[in-house]
Amino acid sequence: MKKVFPLVSERHESARVAEQVRAEIRKYVKRERGKKLDEEMFDYWGFDCRAGKSETEAEACHEKELGKMLDGAVEAKWPAIYVEILAKPMKREKKQGGGRLRG
Repeated sequence: MKKVFPLVSERHESARVAEQVRAEIRKYVKRERGKKLDEEMFDYWGFDCRAGKSETEAEACHEKELGKMLDGAVEAKWPAIYVEILAKPMKREKKQGGGRLRG
């Protein structure tokens, strides 16, 4: 998903508009996580995320940080925010060290 979300509305407060954007982002991530994976090769869906004032100014961030970026945009009174979320299948890597320590 590559989309510019307007943060200013004549009908709603900016906090309400931000909640609508959050809901749309959550819905997209949930939908992408529900898609089938090739289970022999991949374990889960990972996301490459970027957010910023425009596509050229967007910074990479973790999917959990999108809310903070959105809050910062509302506080800075940006007219809109660009959000990019790209899903990619990923494989978990085994940890080195043999597991838990028991004592």
